[in-house]
Amino acid sequence: MTSSAPQAVRERLRIAVQKSGRLGDPARALLAACGLAWSESRDRLYCFGETLPIDLLLVRDDDIPALIAEGVCDLGIVGRNVLLEQSGATTLREWRPLGFGACRLAVAIPERWEWEGPRSLSGRRIATSYPALLSAWLADNAVEAQVITLSGSVEIAPRLGTADAICDLVSTGATLESNQLRAVETILESEAVLAGPTAPFGDARAAIADLLVRRLDGVLRARQSKLVMFQAERGALPALLDLLPDADAPTVARMDGSDRLALQALCRGAMTWQRLEALKCAGADMLMVLPIERTLA
Repeated sequence: MTSSAPQAVRERLRIAVQKSGRLGDPARALLAACGLAWSESRDRLYCFGETLPIDLLLVRDDDIPALIAEGVCDLGIVGRNVLLEQSGATTLREWRPLGFGACRLAVAIPERWEWEGPRSLSGRRIATSYPALLSAWLADNAVEAQVITLSGSVEIAPRLGTADAICDLVSTGATLESNQLRAVETILESEAVLAGPTAPFGDARAAIADLLVRRLDGVLRARQSKLVMFQAERGALPALLDLLPDADAPTVARMDGSDRLALQALCRGAMTWQRLEALKCAGADMLMVLPIERTLA
C-alpha cells in the first residue's frame, strides 16, 4: 500500500474497531473509560457517539489498515502485527500502544529439529499469515526460504507436509506445543495499538483526535499507577525515597508538630509484596496502596 485517498472533510472522528475477536471488547472498554458512549445501529456495525463526536465502525481486524488508508475511517484499534503487515507503515503509523492484546510473531519449528539460528531455515518452506513481515525478516537475515501464505490453521502445516516450519502469532505457546512445535525466533512483539494516518487532520477532527489521545494517555497512566500512602519518621525519608524511583515527587506533610511525616506518592511501577516489605523495613508504617481511576496531565 503506497498511497491513500484524499481525506474527506468531516467534523466527527470515526474509529474502526474489531467487531469480534480478542481485541474488540477490550478496545470498546478502553474507549468507554475515556468517557465515550454510543448508540448502536440495528445491525450492530456502526456506533454513533453520544458524549463526544466520535463514532465507531465495527469491522474485521484485517480490514482496519485499508479503511484508514482509504479515508473511510480516521483511526483504528488494531494489532501492531496487522498494521505493519497490511500497511508497511508507509501511509499509516502507530499513534499509541494500548497495553492489551500482547502476543508475538514468532518462527516455530518441529520439536525434533536442531536450531542453529536463522540459517537453519535456508531452503525450507515456511507457512504464515504474515508473508510481508516474514519476508522482510528473512531478507534482513540473508536467508533464502519459500514463504507459503495461509489464511488460517498455520500451525498444522508441518504435520500436513505442506511446510517445514511456520511463522505465527504466539501468546501462551499451548497451540504450538499441541502440534509438536517450538518457537525459536521472535520477529515482532505485538499488542493492540491506536493507528492513524501519518498526515495530520486538516479540519475539526484534529482537535477531537488530540482530546481522545489525551484521555487515552490518562487512562493508560492510571492503569499503570498506584497511589502509595504511609507514615514515617523524618530520618527515614531518604531511604524510603530511594525505594520509590518510579514515583512522582511525593507530597510530604508534617504531623502534629513532630518529626513524624505523612507521605503520598504516585508510583508508576508494580507495588509487589516484596516492595511493600522493603518500605516497611526502611521505616514506613500505615502503608496503603490505592488504585487510580483516571489522571489528566
